[in-house]
Amino acid sequence: MATKAKKAAPKKKKSVTARPTVKAAPAARTSGPKFTVTAAIEITATFPDTMGLTAKVAAALAAENVNILAGTGYSASGMRRKATFTLIVDNLEKAERALERIGADEIQDSMVLLVETENKVGALEKISKAIANAGINIYYFYSTTSSARTATCVFKTADDQKAIKVLRSA
Repeated sequence: MATKAKKAAPKKKKSVTARPTVKAAPAARTSGPKFTVTAAIEITATFPDTMGLTAKVAAALAAENVNILAGTGYSASGMRRKATFTLIVDNLEKAERALERIGADEIQDSMVLLVETENKVGALEKISKAIANAGINIYYFYSTTSSARTATCVFKTADDQKAIKVLRSA
């Protein structure tokens, strides 16, 4: 009995207008989930932790027409008294100005890897294993599915440029 191979739907690429600009890699050629990797700039801002802070941050960015492409926000506990927002946005300069205007204590930019992958079992394993096998430490990652077909993963590594090369050849 013959089986038909399913063709993968073409992937939509998200662009991040923040520096540095790195072209997306072609999908991996080996077995398992396929992915693309680009460099992105992540902005991290700290604030005094207050009720409604997430809404205030979201409103400030929306007022500047800044789109949040990925992000996290947290306060470790009531004892910490600080909240941290880590965001990838479509306009870094506008985002920084908006966050400064609403009282960010500190704002830092950092290069990260933005990996778009098929939403399949083993995708994170394939990506993280390729990075680890190259001797590169992953400081942190966060991810979410952006549709039933794709997921977005953000990685910060000890050597982001080398990790990009490794993932492009995986």
